[in-house]
Amino acid sequence: MRLTLHTDYALRVLVHVGLRPGALTTINDIAAEHAISKNHLTKVVHQLGRAGYLETVRGKYGGVRLRIDAASIRIGQLVRQVEDDFALARCMRDAPDEACLLDSSCVARHAFSEGLDAFFTSLDRYTLADMIQAEKGKPNCKAACG
Repeated sequence: MRLTLHTDYALRVLVHVGLRPGALTTINDIAAEHAISKNHLTKVVHQLGRAGYLETVRGKYGGVRLRIDAASIRIGQLVRQVEDDFALARCMRDAPDEACLLDSSCVARHAFSEGLDAFFTSLDRYTLADMIQAEKGKPNCKAACG
């Protein structure tokens, strides 16, 4: 399974703002530090704001910051909200024209579904706070992240 860049950027944004508790951070700052297009980040930040993860403040001294405690953000739940397609095979999509012809006896579909459940069970063991703590331990973060 491969996650989209959108999910990667969402995680980067949340870790970035999580490293600066309570402080407002601009999209420009995040884009510069992570070498990500400002246009892409704007879409990601908008989605994270609408989902309730970020507080967005407009204006000259505006920016974004975490709206909820990082320890309450499960990585699996975040990925479920940000990603839009978890069909590992064509037959797993809800579209009628892509329905599995072997549905009742398809072992692969069952195995893929079971694997996806295990994937999310594993991701749900981790929180954004875990990711932030790991980032704080990086040598290049100690000065910038406090």
